Amino acid sequence: MRGVCTRSGSLSAADFYASAIYFSQRWNETNSDFPNWVWIPCSRLGAISEDEGYLVLEKIKLQTERNDSNLEELNNCDSSANDDLTDEATLVDVHSHDAHLYDLHIAYSFTYKVPVLYFRGYKSDGCHLSLDEIKEELPSHSVEILQKSKWTFMTQEEHPYLNTPWYTLHPCGTGDWMKLLLSSTSYGENISLIQYLPAWLSVIGQTVGLRVPLELYSRS
Repeated sequence: MRGVCTRSGSLSAADFYASAIYFSQRWNETNSDFPNWVWIPCSRLGAISEDEGYLVLEKIKLQTERNDSNLEELNNCDSSANDDLTDEATLVDVHSHDAHLYDLHIAYSFTYKVPVLYFRGYKSDGCHLSLDEIKEELPSHSVEILQKSKWTFMTQEEHPYLNTPWYTLHPCGTGDWMKLLLSSTSYGENISLIQYLPAWLSVIGQTVGLRVPLELYSRS
């Protein structure tokens, strides 16, 4: 595989596809107890294309330590954040009748040339969660990230392939912090595509309670 340009922190659409396929395969191989990431071939122009589409992880539950002050803190948030926090949250299959389930999609931004996380939550009866309800369930450190972040904030946008409103973490600063992340890791200039999505998701996932297993960082 080709290397990722750490000078820009971005990647091409073809590189995103290659990284996404490898990432989903590695995730599914090393996380048998977790739901699978699945690649959905699609095209914004209507005709199905194998190398254009998005990754899907659906019907999962975020297990987090609830903080009663989360919602109040986020309502006072000025869309700012800290990119150096960690979390103990994880994802599991859920069968509870009253569970809140989440769908996570990763698509490529042709504008910013980086991955973008789209997500939505819903109740067992299928009713979608409001942004306030989603924020209330976030891990406590995710609240801090969104409060102080200079690189991302939650917003609602149209899903690029489904044409329906989804919540998303805005990618305007992704290239900048990925440049810093990739250049500061042990991979250095030798960072390859197979590490791009795990590295990206290790940061982005913190804001929604998703922890990337360490096995995904190994090179194989």
